Amino acid sequence: MIAFVSGGARSGKSAFAEQLAREWQRRRGGARYYLATAQAADDEIAARIARHRRERGDGWITLEAPLALDEALARVEPGGTVLLDCLTLWASQWLYAGGGSKAEGEALLARIIETARSHEIALVVVSNDLNEDLPPADAETWRYLAFLQRLHQQLAREAGRVVEVVAGLPSDWKETT
Repeated sequence: MIAFVSGGARSGKSAFAEQLAREWQRRRGGARYYLATAQAADDEIAARIARHRRERGDGWITLEAPLALDEALARVEPGGTVLLDCLTLWASQWLYAGGGSKAEGEALLARIIETARSHEIALVVVSNDLNEDLPPADAETWRYLAFLQRLHQQLAREAGRVVEVVAGLPSDWKETT
């Protein structure tokens, strides 16, 4: 089971994804994991992380992985449920904090998807939809957006469920059983 949840900043996508992960975990059993890509690099981010943890509540095993998603996923028990939040931040860290090339990032995402399937891990992936504004003027922003959109397309192809959240309202773009 793989779900891709996207939406704009502060759209309610994380809250929706958390609820989806809780529902999947209740139905399937096993442990529930929060795979966090954020790092507390400054006071503002540290405060956001603390707020998200409070809002999320108990019952989550937190795994922190700013780059090595595959290593973190390897620590998840087969049959577990994982919420990966968020791919947007991971993609920027991958490109700009020593992760590797775009091709290597796409290959890593493919391994994450394959690991989830082979270990019967229910995976919910959250990401921001950043491609709704006017095209950026600089080449580096284009490079990042192109990478992120390729990851989104890869996830949308592989996921059984694709949801866009707008103003707290989820819209299913794809749902297969």
